[in-house]
Amino acid sequence: MRMMLLGLLIWGSPLWAEGERAGKFDYFVLSLSWSPNWCALEGDARGADQCDNRHDYGWTLHGLWPQNERGWPSYCRTAERDPSRGQTKAMTDIMGSGGLAWHQWKKHGRCTGLSASDYFELSRKAYSGIVRPPVFRKLTKPVTLPAKVVEEAFLEANPTLSPEMITITCKKDRIQEVRICLTKSLSPRQCGKDSLRDCTLRNAAFAPIR
Repeated sequence: MRMMLLGLLIWGSPLWAEGERAGKFDYFVLSLSWSPNWCALEGDARGADQCDNRHDYGWTLHGLWPQNERGWPSYCRTAERDPSRGQTKAMTDIMGSGGLAWHQWKKHGRCTGLSASDYFELSRKAYSGIVRPPVFRKLTKPVTLPAKVVEEAFLEANPTLSPEMITITCKKDRIQEVRICLTKSLSPRQCGKDSLRDCTLRNAAFAPIR
Protein backbone atom coordinates (compact mmCIF):
# COMPACT_ATOMS: atom_id res chain seq x y z
CA MET A 1 0.00 0.00 0.00
CA ARG A 2 2.82 2.38 0.89
CA MET A 3 4.59 1.75 -2.45
CA MET A 4 1.32 2.20 -4.34
CA LEU A 5 0.69 5.56 -2.64
CA LEU A 6 4.23 6.69 -3.44
CA GLY A 7 3.73 5.74 -7.07
CA LEU A 8 0.51 7.72 -7.29
CA LEU A 9 2.20 10.78 -5.81
CA ILE A 10 5.06 10.58 -8.31
CA TRP A 11 3.10 9.82 -11.47
CA GLY A 12 0.05 11.86 -10.59
CA SER A 13 1.97 15.14 -10.28
CA PRO A 14 3.70 17.24 -12.98
CA LEU A 15 7.48 17.22 -12.93
CA TRP A 16 7.89 20.97 -12.44
CA ALA A 17 11.64 20.69 -11.94
CA GLU A 18 12.10 19.71 -15.59
CA GLY A 19 9.94 22.51 -16.99
CA GLU A 20 7.12 22.27 -19.49
CA ARG A 21 7.42 21.32 -23.15
CA ALA A 22 8.62 24.18 -25.35
CA GLY A 23 6.21 25.63 -27.89
CA LYS A 24 3.02 24.72 -26.05
CA PHE A 25 1.22 27.95 -25.09
CA ASP A 26 -1.78 30.05 -26.12
CA TYR A 27 -0.62 33.66 -26.47
CA PHE A 28 2.00 36.23 -25.45
CA VAL A 29 2.16 38.88 -22.75
CA LEU A 30 4.37 41.82 -23.68
CA SER A 31 5.67 43.38 -20.47
CA LEU A 32 6.97 46.97 -20.48
CA SER A 33 8.68 48.40 -17.42
CA TRP A 34 9.04 52.11 -16.57
CA SER A 35 12.79 52.20 -16.02
CA PRO A 36 12.98 55.18 -13.57
CA ASN A 37 10.52 53.45 -11.25
CA TRP A 38 12.37 50.13 -11.51
CA CYS A 39 15.59 51.95 -10.64
CA ALA A 40 13.97 53.51 -7.57
CA LEU A 41 12.56 50.16 -6.48
CA GLU A 42 15.48 47.85 -7.25
CA GLY A 43 18.07 49.07 -9.73
CA ASP A 44 19.71 51.80 -7.66
CA ALA A 45 20.33 49.39 -4.77
CA ARG A 46 21.98 46.97 -7.19
CA GLY A 47 24.11 49.66 -8.80
CA ALA A 48 22.56 48.76 -12.16
CA ASP A 49 24.17 50.44 -15.16
CA GLN A 50 20.67 50.91 -16.58
CA CYS A 51 20.05 53.50 -13.86
CA ASP A 52 23.12 55.63 -14.59
CA ASN A 53 22.22 59.22 -15.48
CA ARG A 54 23.98 58.95 -18.83
CA HIS A 55 21.08 56.80 -20.02
CA ASP A 56 17.56 57.98 -20.79
CA TYR A 57 15.57 54.76 -20.54
CA GLY A 58 11.80 55.15 -20.35
CA TRP A 59 9.54 52.19 -21.17
CA THR A 60 11.90 49.23 -21.49
CA LEU A 61 11.12 45.69 -22.55
CA HIS A 62 10.86 43.47 -19.50
CA GLY A 63 9.98 40.46 -21.59
CA LEU A 64 7.77 38.64 -24.08
CA TRP A 65 6.13 35.86 -22.10
CA PRO A 66 4.33 32.76 -23.41
CA GLN A 67 1.01 32.52 -21.62
CA ASN A 68 -1.82 30.00 -21.37
CA GLU A 69 -5.49 30.76 -20.85
CA ARG A 70 -4.81 29.52 -17.33
CA GLY A 71 -1.28 29.68 -16.01
CA TRP A 72 1.96 29.99 -17.93
CA PRO A 73 4.99 27.85 -18.77
CA SER A 74 8.49 28.64 -17.53
CA TYR A 75 12.00 27.19 -17.68
CA CYS A 76 10.93 24.84 -20.47
CA ARG A 77 12.90 22.02 -22.01
CA THR A 78 14.14 22.91 -25.48
CA ALA A 79 16.64 21.61 -27.99
CA GLU A 80 17.56 25.18 -28.97
CA ARG A 81 20.97 26.52 -28.00
CA ASP A 82 21.29 29.28 -25.41
CA PRO A 83 22.16 32.75 -26.75
CA SER A 84 25.70 34.03 -26.88
CA ARG A 85 26.83 36.94 -24.74
CA GLY A 86 26.80 39.07 -27.89
CA GLN A 87 23.16 38.22 -28.57
CA THR A 88 22.02 39.17 -25.08
CA LYS A 89 24.14 42.33 -25.06
CA ALA A 90 22.53 43.40 -28.34
CA MET A 91 19.18 43.66 -26.52
CA THR A 92 20.48 46.28 -24.07
CA ASP A 93 19.12 49.18 -26.12
CA ILE A 94 15.53 48.17 -25.37
CA MET A 95 15.92 45.99 -22.26
CA GLY A 96 18.46 47.94 -20.25
CA SER A 97 20.86 45.05 -19.70
CA GLY A 98 22.15 41.89 -21.28
CA GLY A 99 21.61 40.13 -17.97
CA LEU A 100 17.87 40.70 -18.21
CA ALA A 101 17.87 39.42 -21.78
CA TRP A 102 19.59 36.21 -20.63
CA HIS A 103 17.14 35.74 -17.76
CA GLN A 104 14.15 36.28 -20.06
CA TRP A 105 15.46 33.69 -22.49
CA LYS A 106 16.09 31.18 -19.71
CA LYS A 107 12.69 31.60 -18.06
CA HIS A 108 10.42 32.47 -20.99
CA GLY A 109 12.20 32.34 -24.33
CA ARG A 110 12.92 28.62 -24.12
CA CYS A 111 9.18 28.03 -23.78
CA THR A 112 8.42 29.53 -27.20
CA GLY A 113 10.17 26.72 -29.07
CA LEU A 114 12.05 29.37 -31.06
CA SER A 115 15.79 29.76 -31.40
CA ALA A 116 17.36 32.46 -29.23
CA SER A 117 17.90 34.74 -32.23
CA ASP A 118 14.29 34.32 -33.39
CA TYR A 119 12.97 34.92 -29.87
CA PHE A 120 14.90 38.14 -29.48
CA GLU A 121 13.88 39.25 -32.97
CA LEU A 122 10.23 38.56 -32.14
CA SER A 123 10.58 40.38 -28.80
CA ARG A 124 12.00 43.42 -30.56
CA LYS A 125 9.18 43.32 -33.12
CA ALA A 126 6.55 43.13 -30.37
CA TYR A 127 8.17 46.03 -28.50
CA SER A 128 8.32 48.16 -31.65
CA GLY A 129 4.71 47.34 -32.49
CA ILE A 130 3.35 49.19 -29.45
CA VAL A 131 3.41 52.98 -29.31
CA ARG A 132 4.79 54.17 -25.99
CA PRO A 133 2.97 57.45 -25.23
CA PRO A 134 5.51 60.30 -25.48
CA VAL A 135 3.81 62.28 -22.70
CA PHE A 136 5.62 60.25 -20.02
CA ARG A 137 9.03 61.20 -21.40
CA LYS A 138 8.13 64.88 -21.02
CA LEU A 139 7.81 64.74 -17.23
CA THR A 140 10.42 66.87 -15.44
CA LYS A 141 9.59 65.98 -11.84
CA PRO A 142 8.03 63.09 -9.90
CA VAL A 143 4.23 62.97 -9.96
CA THR A 144 1.47 60.85 -8.50
CA LEU A 145 -1.37 59.71 -10.72
CA PRO A 146 -4.11 57.10 -10.93
CA ALA A 147 -2.87 53.89 -12.52
CA LYS A 148 -5.86 54.17 -14.85
CA VAL A 149 -4.26 57.24 -16.45
CA VAL A 150 -1.33 55.14 -17.69
CA GLU A 151 -3.72 52.60 -19.21
CA GLU A 152 -5.76 55.33 -20.88
CA ALA A 153 -2.63 56.89 -22.37
CA PHE A 154 -1.66 53.57 -23.96
CA LEU A 155 -5.19 53.00 -25.24
CA GLU A 156 -5.22 56.44 -26.85
CA ALA A 157 -1.82 55.90 -28.46
CA ASN A 158 -2.76 52.41 -29.69
CA PRO A 159 -6.29 52.42 -31.19
CA THR A 160 -6.22 48.65 -31.78
CA LEU A 161 -6.07 48.03 -28.02
CA SER A 162 -9.09 47.75 -25.73
CA PRO A 163 -9.18 47.69 -21.91
CA GLU A 164 -9.43 43.88 -21.91
CA MET A 165 -6.08 43.65 -23.73
CA ILE A 166 -3.94 45.65 -21.31
CA THR A 167 -3.22 45.70 -17.59
CA ILE A 168 -1.17 47.98 -15.35
CA THR A 169 0.76 46.65 -12.38
CA CYS A 170 2.11 48.51 -9.35
CA LYS A 171 4.73 47.73 -6.74
CA LYS A 172 5.22 49.55 -3.44
CA ASP A 173 2.94 52.43 -4.47
CA ARG A 174 4.70 52.94 -7.82
CA ILE A 175 3.63 52.23 -11.37
CA GLN A 176 5.58 49.11 -12.26
CA GLU A 177 4.63 47.69 -15.66
CA VAL A 178 2.28 47.83 -18.62
CA ARG A 179 1.36 44.34 -19.84
CA ILE A 180 -0.28 43.85 -23.22
CA CYS A 181 -1.71 40.58 -24.51
CA LEU A 182 -0.82 39.52 -28.05
CA THR A 183 -1.53 36.56 -30.30
CA LYS A 184 1.33 34.40 -31.49
CA SER A 185 1.41 36.61 -34.60
CA LEU A 186 1.61 39.68 -32.29
CA SER A 187 -1.89 41.03 -32.89
CA PRO A 188 -3.62 42.47 -29.79
CA ARG A 189 -6.04 40.08 -28.11
CA GLN A 190 -8.05 39.80 -24.92
CA CYS A 191 -6.07 38.77 -21.86
CA GLY A 192 -6.86 35.65 -19.91
CA LYS A 193 -8.04 36.02 -16.33
CA ASP A 194 -4.57 35.20 -15.02
CA SER A 195 -3.12 38.20 -16.86
CA LEU A 196 -5.66 40.88 -15.91
CA ARG A 197 -4.50 42.19 -12.56
CA ASP A 198 -5.09 45.92 -12.80
CA CYS A 199 -3.49 48.18 -10.23
CA THR A 200 -6.23 50.29 -8.62
CA LEU A 201 -4.02 52.89 -6.95
CA ARG A 202 -5.29 56.44 -7.33
CA ASN A 203 -2.01 58.10 -6.35
CA ALA A 204 0.73 55.88 -7.75
CA ALA A 205 4.22 57.39 -7.88
CA PHE A 206 5.75 58.00 -11.30
CA ALA A 207 9.35 59.18 -11.61
CA PRO A 208 10.67 61.18 -14.59
CA ILE A 209 13.42 60.00 -16.91
CA ARG A 210 16.82 60.72 -15.39
